[in-house]
Amino acid sequence: MKKRVFLCLSLVILLLVVFLTWGLFAPATSFPDGKFVLYVRTGSQYSDVIDSIKRNSAIQHLFLFKWLANRIDYPSNVKAGKYEIRNGENLVSILRMLRNGKQTPVNLVITKLRTKEDLASLVGRHLECDSASVMHFLDSDDSLRRYNFDSNTVMTAIFPNTYTYFWNTTPSKIFKKFLGTYHDFWSDSRKQLADEKRLNPTTAYILASIIEEESNKQEDKTRIASVYLNRLDKKMKLAADPTVKFAMRNFELRRIYDKYLAFDSPYNTYLHEGLPPGPICTPAFQTLDAVLNAPKTNFLYFVAKPDFSGYSNFSESYDQHRKYAREYQHALDSEMNKSKDSDGKNLN
Repeated sequence: MKKRVFLCLSLVILLLVVFLTWGLFAPATSFPDGKFVLYVRTGSQYSDVIDSIKRNSAIQHLFLFKWLANRIDYPSNVKAGKYEIRNGENLVSILRMLRNGKQTPVNLVITKLRTKEDLASLVGRHLECDSASVMHFLDSDDSLRRYNFDSNTVMTAIFPNTYTYFWNTTPSKIFKKFLGTYHDFWSDSRKQLADEKRLNPTTAYILASIIEEESNKQEDKTRIASVYLNRLDKKMKLAADPTVKFAMRNFELRRIYDKYLAFDSPYNTYLHEGLPPGPICTPAFQTLDAVLNAPKTNFLYFVAKPDFSGYSNFSESYDQHRKYAREYQHALDSEMNKSKDSDGKNLN
């Protein structure tokens, strides 16, 4: 009798061991393929994690998840972050990842941004901090002063690049990583080149941002830089069309009419002498180098070529510039009239 009881008890224990082993190490995900991303917000409790898993039906055998979680003391060690759970993972690996806080890194890819709001929106879409908290940091002179920036110049620290973060990174730590690329770019040799042109990292960046908006032809960028450097030397207004677009926050303008030139803004370089108080976009590394390596010329003017190739005609005299400008305006008028005719035919 005792032997039979012992055998039954042993069998039950064996079955429990087999069940637990299977439950803990067999695939535990309940989504068909791909991955499930579990976001654990800062300040979340264990119950929030369970609610998210339940709501998304991400894991099978939730009771086993809870049992193992308690065994490894996960409820009191919840760590915020972004966690990717791959299809077919088991409970042991899932809970080990959560317990150890092994987050999935997030790549923040910055190409060309125009405003602080653009940057805040990009960060808010990819990381835990929302755009409002990022804007608060970018607009806080007190926060930025320690890095030698202010709310006008802060965007000169932002370079197009890929930055890798943990999802719950704070705005200040996000900015510190931006500064890594900033300091890498501004080597002593580049600072020397800027100084030779009576620029510094901030003013060189601001000038490069204008040139970035003026042309996408690298061959022209150095000559455009020389135009603006010559104007700065002669105390001429830069009169840069992209600064008017930025001032008006209307980046779709194809043509700058006289009525726009009076738009009141410190960024309007038709009204104000010198560089604007901050950049009007995040220029490419090559555009910054175009500024730093701008040749010495006598050019004071440039205008797009009438063939719409994207290249520009450069002039030393205003009379020559007016001739080139009339050619371009005539070509642009013809192009716009063709477009109107085409629209009219489409309507008939």
